[in-house]
Amino acid sequence: MSAPHADGGATSLQSEPSTMQGDVGSVGAGAVSVHPEASIRAWWSQSLALTGRQLLVFVRDVPTLLQSLIVPALSMLMFKVVLGDAIGRATGQDSAYGTVPLVILVGAMFGSIASATRLNRERSTGLLARLYVLPINRGADLTSRVAADLTRVLVTTLLLLAAGHLIGFRFTQGVGPAIGLVLVALAYGAAFGIMTLALAVNAAPGAPIVPYLGLFSSLLMFFNSGFSPLSAYPDWLQPIVANQPMTPAIDLMRALAVGGPIAENLLKVSIWTVALLALSIYPALRGYRKAATAR
Repeated sequence: MSAPHADGGATSLQSEPSTMQGDVGSVGAGAVSVHPEASIRAWWSQSLALTGRQLLVFVRDVPTLLQSLIVPALSMLMFKVVLGDAIGRATGQDSAYGTVPLVILVGAMFGSIASATRLNRERSTGLLARLYVLPINRGADLTSRVAADLTRVLVTTLLLLAAGHLIGFRFTQGVGPAIGLVLVALAYGAAFGIMTLALAVNAAPGAPIVPYLGLFSSLLMFFNSGFSPLSAYPDWLQPIVANQPMTPAIDLMRALAVGGPIAENLLKVSIWTVALLALSIYPALRGYRKAATAR
């Protein structure tokens, strides 16, 4: 799967001042009240407005939209057709229960790479600087990017689960585990997305983010338990494959769909998620401020 294309052009900021400054409510005849930009209500309302902007940019970027929604579904079908019988014979289980979680996570990763690349290019156009000098909450734009990424991951996950139904993927454990599977995808997408945002705002404008992150994501994609059974890898490689971020997430999603051990993989997913968030949040915040105020 190729790394997604990201629109390099700057998106104009068209929100009205009253929208960007916070909730404006009528206090009396001809009087208005604007929440301070550092307040929680201002952060919330402005994050919602900017999330709408991010989603609009995503929808208008047709190549990225297609590669985030269509390409993962086609890849899922390709994996099923080319590798399905071999994996099924090796594991004794329908390969769809490994392929569908794998493609969901891959779609989350490559979508995040596109978002990070767009952020890096928006920095070079001066858009971040223009947003930073507006009277809006300092965390609203970064929050909106994470929220838009999670929305994209949620929509992509639901579409791929629907497509997976066509190749034999079924939920056999009830509604609760099905919701848990979606939450695993969101947690993985959030952790990977914030990591890529941290790299984007700390990298030089125009830095080759796509090749490096694409290579990293491809390595994760081809060395995990969803692509091939763990026993099929060389003995020296099995511990690495078993404990890289995608494998416990795939195994956990498989167990939530069809049944199986949950505790160990849930622990590994939690550790990876917390570790990535802990290592990425501060660099993302610091890097965003530095990128927005750079001259």
